[in-house]
Amino acid sequence: MCFHSKQSKSAQELEHRFKAKMLQPQAYKPGIYNGFQFPQMPVVANAQPEAIQLFQWGLIPSWAKDDSIRKNTLNARSETLLEKPSFRSVIHQRCLVLADGFFEWQWLDDKGKQKKKFLLTLPNEEAFAFAGLWSEWVDTSTGEIIPTFTILTTAANPLMAHIHNTKQRMPVILAPENEQSWLNGQPFQLQNDRLQATEL
Repeated sequence: MCFHSKQSKSAQELEHRFKAKMLQPQAYKPGIYNGFQFPQMPVVANAQPEAIQLFQWGLIPSWAKDDSIRKNTLNARSETLLEKPSFRSVIHQRCLVLADGFFEWQWLDDKGKQKKKFLLTLPNEEAFAFAGLWSEWVDTSTGEIIPTFTILTTAANPLMAHIHNTKQRMPVILAPENEQSWLNGQPFQLQNDRLQATEL
């Protein structure tokens, strides 16, 4: 799974890497993101691929009555997207979730009371994109349109299976040459084999 991620690059660095314009540079805050706080993170959505926008982590489908669903939609299992109403309705609304690291904990006992924390990055902490899905939800109390996203997960590779030794899952990281393929709905390849782990 993926509930904690990191983005340390400046708006200008992200614009250069993803060949897109940051629409809200004043609101963008690099840092460490805790999904359960539903932070705004930089995203490139297929509806506007030339732009980097800030979407809230935790997908809220357009039909949701309130935002309580988002605590259960931080991640989406790539193998079962069509089985879940929350994701089935946005299966063609693809996005890149921009990051340069994420965090995972290795359980040292059966109940997870003792853990080791790891930071997962690519070489040189280069920026990368998680595969994501996005949605827009209207807050009926305020009329505000809130863009949200979820990060896709897949079966863990050997490195992540060793670290994330309970669920044995990991986020889907796209190879740079396949980022546009993901946005366009075409077949794509993963970048997961280049991950490095640093114990914290």
